[in-house]
Amino acid sequence: MSIAAQPLTSDELEARLRQIGAERYHHLHRFHRRLHTGQCTYEEVQAWALNRYYYQAMIPIKDATILAKIPDPEDRRQWRKRIEDHDGLREGDGGIERWLKLTDSLGFPRDYVISTHGILPGTRFAVEAYTEFCRSRSLLQAVASSLTELFSPTIISERVAGMLAHYDFVNKETLAYFSQRPVQAKRDSDFALDYVKKHAATRAEQNSVIAALEFKTSVLWAQLDALWSAYVDGAIPPGAWVPGTVTARVQAA
Repeated sequence: MSIAAQPLTSDELEARLRQIGAERYHHLHRFHRRLHTGQCTYEEVQAWALNRYYYQAMIPIKDATILAKIPDPEDRRQWRKRIEDHDGLREGDGGIERWLKLTDSLGFPRDYVISTHGILPGTRFAVEAYTEFCRSRSLLQAVASSLTELFSPTIISERVAGMLAHYDFVNKETLAYFSQRPVQAKRDSDFALDYVKKHAATRAEQNSVIAALEFKTSVLWAQLDALWSAYVDGAIPPGAWVPGTVTARVQAA
């Protein structure tokens, strides 16, 4: 067996996955650096929150497609927690509701946010590509694609600290979505990492796991590219939200 075909050890595979985060995770994107250091305008923060809603709203749908692939009852119980975290166990609970409180505070009507009419085409294409990836690829690849959660606690701490320090229009309550995510992300990434290390036995399977995580980082990166182009460079595509349009009518009402 050639060296290239030899399976990585469990530790080597984990190291490769963590290297992807160090090199490709979207905390390195210039939009996030702009957001976290107080350089975004109010309208750019609005655009970020509006577009990010679609990603948040599709997470439980993505996770439901993965749940349907899982044969083991205990693994299903563990994965089901992800859906409960975002949808909540009752009305008015969960991560999606907390994200809507952020968009509420930024002046968006809820029905407009939930409709997703104003999101960027790049946001829609990236999020739907991720959902389709999890639906159509193997369970192993779908689980591996979630491993960006390995890196999320760092970006969350940077985001909350930076936004509270630099923007007087947000506070701990409006950023409440992020308060529970580090604990949830650690729980979920611990499970997913253990799963791929256990089930990616061949080098081909390990390579597919690595590629899946690279794909997911590209999904996150593409969303920020779209935001930068539209709201920093000012090239807003037809049909996307234009600053001052929806919220201006709400404030004047």
